[in-house]
Amino acid sequence: MKLRVVLADDHQVIREGLRTLIEEQSDMEVVAEAANGREAIRLCGEMKPQVVVMDVAMPDLNGIEATRQIMAECPTTKVLALSMHADKHYAAGMLGAGAAGYVLKDCAFEELADAIRRVATGGSYLSPEIEGVVLRDYVERLSGEGGPSAFSVLTDREREVLQLVAEGHTTKQIADRLHVSVKTIESHRQNIMDKLEIRSIAELTKYAIREGLTSLDA
Repeated sequence: MKLRVVLADDHQVIREGLRTLIEEQSDMEVVAEAANGREAIRLCGEMKPQVVVMDVAMPDLNGIEATRQIMAECPTTKVLALSMHADKHYAAGMLGAGAAGYVLKDCAFEELADAIRRVATGGSYLSPEIEGVVLRDYVERLSGEGGPSAFSVLTDREREVLQLVAEGHTTKQIADRLHVSVKTIESHRQNIMDKLEIRSIAELTKYAIREGLTSLDA
């Protein structure tokens, strides 16, 4: 039986390239593609893949939050992060959310294929460049040098709202997207600002990018 793979990346050309390469492998097939984290969550529930190859920086809902929800709703599915960012916030965020591996987009395809097979069978995989990043982040956390992160300070919903605010959505647009009232979003935004001690949207945006919740190219 072939490994069932879902691809989640907001760039169609990347998804198409990955699909072509993966389907050249005799033991793998791509069963669905997602352009953002929300689609990835839905498709995992419907398709029950063994592996999701997940971009980290995606609009609407990033790969970190999507991974967290997939792990809660589809615990048998393994998430393999595929990112252009060799950054501690992205790596720590994805691994902390439950991803089984983290591969950089500039890797050779053979490395990605090997990583997919490893995580599908219960193993883990980190690109060599990421191993050092993760180790340094671990040391910083032990020494207290890293400071509080969005993942320890904010709730899941507050992180979702923060990403959408940083991406320029209006309060009403966010309320409609999350199926809640405008007043609820205003309350979330105030709580976020209070917890982070930030008083402007510009600073919130900078914080969201720094923490890996969104990116300039998402």
